[in-house]
Parts: sequence; C-alpha cells; structure tokens
Amino acid sequence: MTLCCKNTKAALDFKQKGNECFSSGDYVKASTLYSQGLRFAPMDADDADKSLVTMLYANRASSLHKLGLLVECIRDCSRAVLLSPSYAKAWYRRGKANSSMGNYEDAIRDLNVALDMELSVCGKAKITCEIDTILSHYRRAKGTISSWDNSSERNFGSYSNSVSMINEARPKVLHCVSTPTKGRGMASSVDIAEASLVHTEEPYAAIILKHCRETHCHFCLNELPADIVPCSACSISLYCSQHCQEQSGGHIGSSPNNSSVFENISKDVEKYLAEITLASNLGYIVAGANIDRITEHKHECGGVHWPVVLPSEIVLAGRILVKSIEQRKQSSWTTKLIESLDLFHNYAQMTPESKLELHIYSIVLSYCLQRYYGSVFPLTGTSVSQVVILISQIKVNSMAVVHMKSVDEYGPLKQPGLQSSGVTNVEQVRVGLAIYSTGSLFNHSCQPNIHAYFLSRTLFIRSIEFVVAGEPLELSYGPQIGKMTLIDRHQSLEDQYAFTCQCNGCSELNLSDVVVNAFRCVEPNCFGAISDICMAKHEKEKVSFGHSVSTTCSFDCHLPVDKLKAEDVDKVAHILFQQADGALRIHPGYCLNCGSQRDLESSHATAKQARIYIKRLRDAIYSNQVSINALSDALQSLDMLRSTMHAYNKEIAEAEDIIAEAFCSLGEFQAAMDHCKASIEILEKLYHTNHIVIGNELVKLASIQLSLGESTVFESINRLEKIFSVHYGPHATRIFPYLQTLKGESSKLTE
Repeated sequence: MTLCCKNTKAALDFKQKGNECFSSGDYVKASTLYSQGLRFAPMDADDADKSLVTMLYANRASSLHKLGLLVECIRDCSRAVLLSPSYAKAWYRRGKANSSMGNYEDAIRDLNVALDMELSVCGKAKITCEIDTILSHYRRAKGTISSWDNSSERNFGSYSNSVSMINEARPKVLHCVSTPTKGRGMASSVDIAEASLVHTEEPYAAIILKHCRETHCHFCLNELPADIVPCSACSISLYCSQHCQEQSGGHIGSSPNNSSVFENISKDVEKYLAEITLASNLGYIVAGANIDRITEHKHECGGVHWPVVLPSEIVLAGRILVKSIEQRKQSSWTTKLIESLDLFHNYAQMTPESKLELHIYSIVLSYCLQRYYGSVFPLTGTSVSQVVILISQIKVNSMAVVHMKSVDEYGPLKQPGLQSSGVTNVEQVRVGLAIYSTGSLFNHSCQPNIHAYFLSRTLFIRSIEFVVAGEPLELSYGPQIGKMTLIDRHQSLEDQYAFTCQCNGCSELNLSDVVVNAFRCVEPNCFGAISDICMAKHEKEKVSFGHSVSTTCSFDCHLPVDKLKAEDVDKVAHILFQQADGALRIHPGYCLNCGSQRDLESSHATAKQARIYIKRLRDAIYSNQVSINALSDALQSLDMLRSTMHAYNKEIAEAEDIIAEAFCSLGEFQAAMDHCKASIEILEKLYHTNHIVIGNELVKLASIQLSLGESTVFESINRLEKIFSVHYGPHATRIFPYLQTLKGESSKLTE
C-alpha cells in the first residue's frame, strides 16, 4: 500500500532541489518541488519542522512571483508569516508582490514589518531602499490608482467562495412518488417552467476520483491553483485552500497565534496578522485553542493511505460509515448502520463472482476502519454484512461529479503570438463520486426532463422543459437517445444499475433509434433507413408510434412534439405507419421506406474500412501531427460512410466533427466550418435542436466563425447562450466562462 506519512528528510531534499532549480531560472519546476516538499513537511511538530514549512511557503512564493502569479504569491507569504511572524523574508516578499499589484499601502505596511524583523544592517538597508521606491510610486499613483481590493487575496477556488449562491426560487413541493415501472422517484405537485431550478444539495459524502488526485482539490473538487495546500496529517491529499483542508482533513494542529508564535511580536503586528487572516480566508483560528473537527478524510490518514489503493466506491463507503459512526457513537451497533440513507441496492441481482468481490472489499474496508476506531467498529459478521449492502447501494445510487472544461487546443483566443486554429471544445471531466440523500432518488430516463450539474461538489438540478404537475422528474444516468443505440443504452443500464429502462424513449418509436446506426437505401431517390439485425430485433419490441402517442402521452403539452416526431420518422420509415395491426415489422437489410434490400455484410465491411482512416486522423489530431495525406484518406472514408450509412447515422456526424478539427489544425477554417455545420445538422436530428450536445458543438462552430470574421457568429453565440441558459440558468457563465470571451471577441467584429 502507499505510505503517506510525513517525512522531514524527504521535505528537505525537495527543498534543496527546488533551490537549485530556482537558481538556474527554472521557476516552474522549482515551484513544483517546493509543493512536493510541503506535502512531506510535518505541519504539527517542533519549531524546526515549522521553520521548514515556513521556508517552503516563502520559497514557493518567490517562484510564483517570478512566474507572475502575484495573488498566489501573496497567499503563500501570508501562510509563512502566520506560521512565523518574525520571518522577515516572507514579509519582504509579500511587500514586493503587493507593490507589483499596485497595492502600495499594504506593500509599505509589509515592508515596515520586515524592517522591524530584519536583524542584519545590509538587510535593513535593502528594505529601506525598497520602501523609498514604493513611496515614490505611491505618490505618483495616488489619486489615479485606487488601493488594491483585499478580495484579490481571497482563496482561489476555495469551497466557500466557489459556489454561487444565487437567490433563485425553486419548488418547495418535491415529493417522493412510486411508479409502476421504476419504483420510487421524484415529482413536483406544481407545474415547473423550463429552466427552473428544481433542487440543490450538498453531498452526504464525496470522494475525488483517482485520476484527479494531483490536479483537483480533494474537498471541493475544483482545479488546484499553483499554491496548493497539503493535508496537515498525510502526504497524499491536496487542497486549494486552508478552508478546504480543514473541512476535509480534520486536525488543524497548532494555531498560528498561540503564545510561543507571538513572542516578541508587537500588538500592531498581531493585529495586522489578524487582518491578513480575515482578508485571505486562510482558515487559521485567530483566537482560541486548537480544535479537532469531525471530517471526511481524517480516518484515512494513518501512515498507510488505503484510499489510494481501494476503488472509489469502497472509499466512498468508508466515508459514509465514518459519518454514521460519528453521528451515532452513542447508539448500539446492532441498529442499522446507515438508517438515514434509505437507498435501493441490487445485491440480489449480482452474479456470484460480483458478490464475492463485494464481500472481500467489505472485509478489507471493515478492517481499515476497525484499525482506526478500535472497539467502536467491531469486525463482526453483522458489521461486514451491513458494509456489503452499503457498497451495493453506492454502486447504483452514487452520482459522478462532472465539471465542464473548455479546451482551446489551438485556438485564436488562447495566447497572443501562438498559431491559432480556431478550435474550442467543451468536454466533461468526471472529478468525483458522491452520494446525495435526495438527489440519488431521481429516476433515469433516456429522454430526461431535468438536467443535473455541479458547482464544486454542490448538486444543482434544473428543468430543461415544461414539466406538468405530477409528472416524474427524471434525469439521465448517462445513456440518452442520440448518444447511444437502444441496445447500448439497455446494456449500460443493466450492467451498472441492474434494471431495464422502460422510459418513453425506450418503449416508443423515435427517429434517433431508427437512424442512429442505420444504413442508407440503395435507391438514389429514397431517404429510407435500413436496420441491421440487432437494431431490427429491438425496434420490433416497441409498440407502434401512433399507438404510444394515444395511450401513453397524457399531457397535452407533449402532443405537438410527438406529432413532429412522427413526421420525422415517416420520412425515413414510411412503412411503419402502414401497419394495420399496429405491430412493427422491421426486417434487417430492407429499407423502411421502399422495401429495397441492401447487402449488410458488404456494407459492414465498407464501414469498418472507413473507420480505420477516420481513427488515424483522430489520433493525428491528438498528437498534433495532422498531415495532408491523413486528411485526404479521412475525406475519402467520409465519402464511403456517406454512400453506405444513412444520412443521420451518428458515425457520419462524428467523422464530420473530426475532419473539422483537422482542417482547423491546418488553418483551413472555411472547410472546417462546413464540416462542423454538417455535424451539427445530423446531431440535431439525433437529439433535438436545443440539446446541450448541440450547445457544446456550437462553441466550436462559433470559434471557427470568429477566426473567419463571419457575421454568422452572432447567431451561433445567441443560440448557444440560450441552450446553456436553459441547462445552467444564471450559472451558465460560471460553468463556462469562455462564453463571455466569445461574446467579447464577436463584438469586435462590429467595431
């Protein structure tokens, strides 16, 4: 297992290597090495170790200053002086950084403290000279430059500042309902307008995913800043601020304002330190004794960091158990361990192999917790059985915490002086796993009427269409119409959640399921779709579309939409509406419009050959090695797909998208725009015109249009802004700040 103990020798080694890199001018590597040193440096030890931590913070501050990261530099200096108020170098560097930001008043205060703390004559002369220089700048700037706002010192990405608590009305009448096909679910007793905030909730327990452990805060799950804060008790966990460290890590340790720290410190300096603590939100306790908090990570710091080894679901189970134990220490262990979480589980449906794996993990987790809690957590058959059920509950009820990320790999808005290609993508990054007491009760639909998103680790659920009172509120667990075929959706849900979806999208005929994986008709003037064997088998199981509209659609507001869907299906599968008995007769290899036959074996072979060259081009894009030959082969493969697949087949949309990116990387923006538009046109048929997938693609299209100076960019931006507003409400620009950049750059076209 991974050892996570603090190690003074390792911290000193990292400090020495960091000093060498700093001396050679490699400030990025120096900053990284100082951060590594902080991970291993004991935080709650003797004066020597505390001095080491102080020097590491101060040295990293110097590197950050050299890199122009002034806010991060000031925060590190603040941490250093709060640990060692008499450390003159930290005060001096803080003053220099404040001066660089134009915050001359605080710079002078910092340097005056440094002057008082400095013992050497040369050092005092250097500081005095710096004060004179800053005073000169301050006198010239006074009246034209306002004092720097203290909010600049606030913690970047800290959980307390990261969640925008917009005062937005939401229904107070959500209630749990029972449905005949899905069991429990959530509904509202009042009508809900489109884009309304339906629910918001903090997690009952959460865990960061392993691939994000070095890049994201282990508490709030936001991206880590350059001035990361390590766990005070282990060398594994990283945080964006002291606030998140305390919320997650538990033991804070020595308060920086105890009597030994403030010896020989004047009352004025002590007061200034309190101001710095408050302004910087560093999380230290300004007054009072040490504290010890009940938190989610403390039990994982024991020298052997087992959460690094065990799967995320098991670690999450451990955090839920710890929370229950801390809340119920006075209760008998014979009571239900997680009585407050009434969640469904699929243990009975598991295979014997899966059950065995579950029992092994339960024993391992129970042993780890028993090692921490002792007799409070007895390792018995009863306790292990309860852990088994808990883990099975987590497997079907946990939610992946997903953050949106804009990737401007080549883009014109990235940095001046870089070669631009105009491509900006939006991708989803899974950063954590969490259990939400209420959020986990919302059922799945392949045609959801609500959308879930996250700010830090706070769950927000918003309606994406008008929802009639009493209608179930359903989100997507991942599989959606347009994203997957019916077969793949059912397989995914069966494997992960142990149920067969019977939502309207899976029981009613819809255009996407007919064409998403279909072949085109061999007749040149026919737009009909041809199903393969697997798709034909599953589509036959659906009731006829006309029958489903009349019997299952009980809400008048949906009827116009269903009528439009019927018209779309009729264009590609006219035969389906000529069945007198209402049964779907879908024969593999035969056109659903004219009945013409296609050789499926040769068609599959053609598509397989085309995929090879499309994949090669995609790999070339990832490695930034796009060549004319690779692009030419992909274009020929696209023609092969077009001649074989139906025009609405998703493979064609994906190929168009890849080719658009390739053209961008070569600076051919006009061709890129044409292929990007072609991809969007297909996706609009597979999803719907206001689906979030369309919004993400419009980001790319708008970036390309900006590169071309196209006036049509305004239409694209307005459209994607509307889509994002429906799905994210007032949080749209918070989740996707690049939207403001797009609007700003497009406004220049009219100047």
